[in-house]
Amino acid sequence: MIPVGFDYQRPELLDAALALLAEHGEDATVLAGGHSLLPVMKLRLAAPEVVIDIGRLAELNYIRLDGDEIAIGAATRYRDLVVSDVLAQECALLPAVARTVGDPQVRHRGTLGGALAHGDPAGDLPAAVLALDGTIVLRSPRGERRVPITEFYTGVFSSVKEPDELIVEIRLPRTGSTGWAYEKFTRRSNDWAIVAVAVATLPSGRRQLGLVNMGSTPLRASATEAALAEGKPIDEAAALAAEGTEPPQDNAGTPAYRRHLVTVLTRRALQTATA
Repeated sequence: MIPVGFDYQRPELLDAALALLAEHGEDATVLAGGHSLLPVMKLRLAAPEVVIDIGRLAELNYIRLDGDEIAIGAATRYRDLVVSDVLAQECALLPAVARTVGDPQVRHRGTLGGALAHGDPAGDLPAAVLALDGTIVLRSPRGERRVPITEFYTGVFSSVKEPDELIVEIRLPRTGSTGWAYEKFTRRSNDWAIVAVAVATLPSGRRQLGLVNMGSTPLRASATEAALAEGKPIDEAAALAAEGTEPPQDNAGTPAYRRHLVTVLTRRALQTATA
């Protein structure tokens, strides 16, 4: 199917992109890698009047250290995450998760900011950033604000981001090269996960878990995290991974199947992260 007509804008500067968003508001949408936006436009599930292409904004493509945190530009592509020496040493979970997304073509076009803005509960990267307790930096002509990712998602493919705001940066703690794991269960290597579990060990020593495809939004395994904080053994903590979740029913599995699978993957991920 062919999308409805739209006006295409490709600003050369971030300020110009923000001005376009402020001008067109809910009639505009942002194009970065396009892997999430273009399919829904072709199906006419989205019909923006204006498409603002930020994929070539060099201002939003970087990975750098900033004190105890890592700052990543929103237009940084998955491939850049995979090959980053900074991330390999300072936050090894993120490149490991990015390496599992799609195929090389997807990884060379998809962007971290785009994945987080789309907020697909079956997406890999939102779960990783959740496990890492990341912060999303939003900017508009009105100014800048920082939103913890735990407060970002409000429902199915929806968030607190306002129509005139753009994700410009993601900030993550420096967690090092150990104490992490990612367990992803798929039918084929480049499929969406039936279920996946990301584990990160924060500088405080607290272990946190992001879940894939276990609800209407990206989720944390809160009950498991609490059990680990209380010193419970891995098997006991992993058995709680499905608490508070509402996994979907689809051709890949039933909710009961996913609840069982998430406990298995959580146990494996925690064992790997603590090895």
